[in-house]
Amino acid sequence: MEKNREQSKRSMKYILNMRPVLNKSAFFSDGSEYYRSPAEPEPGQTVTIRFRTQKNNIDEVYLVHEGKKFLMTVAQSRKGFDFYSVNVRVKKEIFYYYFEIHYGWVTCYYNFQGVTVDPVTDYQFAIYPGYHVPEWARGAVMYQIYVDRFYNGDKSNDVQTGEYFYIGDVSTRVEDWNKVPAVMGVREFYGGDIQGIMDKLDYLQELGVEVLYLNPIFVSPSNHKYDCQDYDYVDPHYGKIVEDGGEILYNGDRDNSHAKKYIKRVTDKKNLEASNELFCRFVEEIHRRGMRIILDGVFNHCGSFNKWMDRERIYENEEGYAKGAYVSADSPYRSFFKFHDQNQWPYNSSYDGWWTHDTLPKLNYEESSELYQYVLDIGRKWVSAPFQVDGWRLDVAADLGYSNEFNHRFWKDFRRAVKEANPEAIILAEHYGNPDGWLQGDEWDTVMNYDAFMEPVTWFLTGMEKHSDEYRQDLLGNSEAFINAMNTHMETLHMGALYVAMNELSNHDHSRFLTRTNRKVGRISYAGAEAANEGVNPAVMREAVAIQMTWPGAPTLYYGDEAGVCGFTDPDSRRTYPWGREDKEMLAFHKEMIRIHKKYRILRSGSLKFLWNDYQGIAYARFSDWEQIIVIISNETYEKTVDIELWGAGITRLENVKLKGILLSYHDGFSTKPYEYTARGGVVKVTIPRYGVMILYHRDQR
Repeated sequence: MEKNREQSKRSMKYILNMRPVLNKSAFFSDGSEYYRSPAEPEPGQTVTIRFRTQKNNIDEVYLVHEGKKFLMTVAQSRKGFDFYSVNVRVKKEIFYYYFEIHYGWVTCYYNFQGVTVDPVTDYQFAIYPGYHVPEWARGAVMYQIYVDRFYNGDKSNDVQTGEYFYIGDVSTRVEDWNKVPAVMGVREFYGGDIQGIMDKLDYLQELGVEVLYLNPIFVSPSNHKYDCQDYDYVDPHYGKIVEDGGEILYNGDRDNSHAKKYIKRVTDKKNLEASNELFCRFVEEIHRRGMRIILDGVFNHCGSFNKWMDRERIYENEEGYAKGAYVSADSPYRSFFKFHDQNQWPYNSSYDGWWTHDTLPKLNYEESSELYQYVLDIGRKWVSAPFQVDGWRLDVAADLGYSNEFNHRFWKDFRRAVKEANPEAIILAEHYGNPDGWLQGDEWDTVMNYDAFMEPVTWFLTGMEKHSDEYRQDLLGNSEAFINAMNTHMETLHMGALYVAMNELSNHDHSRFLTRTNRKVGRISYAGAEAANEGVNPAVMREAVAIQMTWPGAPTLYYGDEAGVCGFTDPDSRRTYPWGREDKEMLAFHKEMIRIHKKYRILRSGSLKFLWNDYQGIAYARFSDWEQIIVIISNETYEKTVDIELWGAGITRLENVKLKGILLSYHDGFSTKPYEYTARGGVVKVTIPRYGVMILYHRDQR
C-alpha cells in the first residue's frame, strides 16, 4: 500500500510539473520595426529588442552579443505567445547578436536562419548604427524605362540613318515601332525620348508607379547609353534639338569627324542646354505628381566618343572644347585614362578598355584627382537644383577603380557628396554576389536584388537561368532551394538595405520573365525572336508578380512586362512598349497587385516568415503582432488541398479566425471577388488552383 502511495505521489508530481514540448516554430525575431525599436538607431541610442516564444514554453532566453549574455524578460503575453525584450545600448560599431534559449536541460539558439543546436555566428542579427535609407524608398513601386523603346514624343530629335558610324556600321532610324531589335542593335534607334515619357505620365501614375528609374540619358552614341559621351548633359536625341544642320555621313564614310549633323546636335551648347531645361521641366512634373526619379550613373567607364577621350574626333575642332586624351598628349584629360604606349600620340589607342572593349575606356581615378573630383561633382550636380533627381543607380559599381581598397574610398566620398547635396537621395548599386562590404552605412544604400530575389524566384517558378541560357529541372519547383537561397542572401543585405532593395523580374540585361515561363533555352541570335513568344504561361508570370508585390523590398517593373512583352536576353529584352497591343489581362493584374501593395503598409514594413512548402508550393506571411498578409503559391499543373499553419504569423490558435481573401489567380485568369476562409486552431485548409495564387488578409480588432 505504501509503495502504491509513493508511486501515485511521484506520478502526480510528474503530471503537475509537465510542460508542453518545446515549440521551436513559435520562436521569432527579426530586424523589423516590430522586433527592434528603433529599427535604425543612431550610435549611442538604446534599442529594445524582442523575441517571441510560445506562452509558458521556455525557462529563459538570453540575447548574446560578443559572448556576453543579456537576460530577457517577458514584456507582453498575447494570443498564446510570450514576447521577451531587453534593452541594449549600441555604439558606433555594428552590433551583432543572436538568442540563446533554455528549456529544462535543453539549450538551443536562434539566428537569422532560425533555430540551431550550436551557437553559429555566421548568421547573427546585426544592427548598423547610423545606417539610414530614405523612407520614401521603403517598398516603393519602381518602374524601369529603357528610354529609346518606351514612347516617341518628339520626332524632330530622332537619330537619323547614317548620322554617324559606330561599332561596324552607321546609325539607323527604325521606322517600324513594332520591329524586333536586331542582334547587333546597339546603333538602331526607335525614337523614344524624355517627351515621350512625359506624354505617358498619366499612364504610369494610373498603373501605380511611385518612382521612375531611367537607363542612362546622358549624351552617348548608343541606344543603351552605357558609353557616356558627356556627363553634364542629357542627350539632345532624348531632349531637345533647337539648332540642327550639317550633313550625315556619305555612303561608305566611317570617319565621324565628317558626321557634321551629329557633331552639331551633340556639341552645340544651345541643344545641350535646351535638353537639360526640358529634363528640369520633366522632373518638376514628376515631383508635382508625388513621384520620384532615379538616374543611371555609369562611372566605372565612359565611351570612346567621350569629350575627355574623343577617339572619334567629334570635339577636336569644336570651339569651347579642349583636346581629348586620344587626340593629344597635352590634353587636360590625359590622366583620366591609363595609356600603355606613351609614344603613340597623336591618336593614341593604347588605353585600357573595360573588359578590353575599346569603345568603353576605363576611367583612371587613381592617377587623376581632377577626374575624381569631376565625377563627385557630377554625382552632386544631378541631385541638386535645378535638376533635383532623387538618386542614382550605379552601373557595375564594384568594378570602379583598379583595387578594392580604392573602390571603397571612392564610394564613401561619392556618398558624402550626394547626401550633402540631397540627404533624401538614394544610392542603389548594380551588384552580383555579397554586397555587405558596401552596405555599412557609408557607401551604398542598397542594391539591385539579383541574389535575394530575381534569381531564386526565376529558378523556383521556371527552372530557368535569368538570361534563358540554362534550364535546370532540379530547381524548378524546388521550394527548399528557394527558401534556403532567400534566407542566405537576405542576410547579407540586412534589414535596412533589404526593404529598399530593387526587386526585379526582368530588366535590360536579362530575358523577359514571361519568356522564361516557356522554359526554352535560347537567344535571339540562334533561336529567333518568335521562339521567345511561344509557349509562355501568363499564370506563372502572375505568380511571380504576386511574390514581387508582397516580398520585402521595392518591387520594380521593367517597362512592358505589365503589358505582356516577351524577349530573350539583351538585345531582345529591349523591345518597344506595345502601345495599343497590350495584354489587357496582364496589365489589369499588375494594377491590382500594385494597388494591394500600396494599400497594405504591412507589405512595406512587415516581418517575413515561411509557413508551408512542398514541391512547387510555398506559403509565407508578411506580418506584425496584429496584422497578417498570407501569400500562397502553387506552381503545380493540378489543384491542391493543403493545411497551412498560420500560428507562426501571429494568428491565434485559441479561437477561430476569419481571413479575407483579397486576390485569387489561376491558370485561366484572376479574380478580386472577396472570399473568406476560417482558421481553426491556427490552421487554415485551402484548395489552391493549378498555377495558383491566393492572398489572404487578417487584422485584429484593436
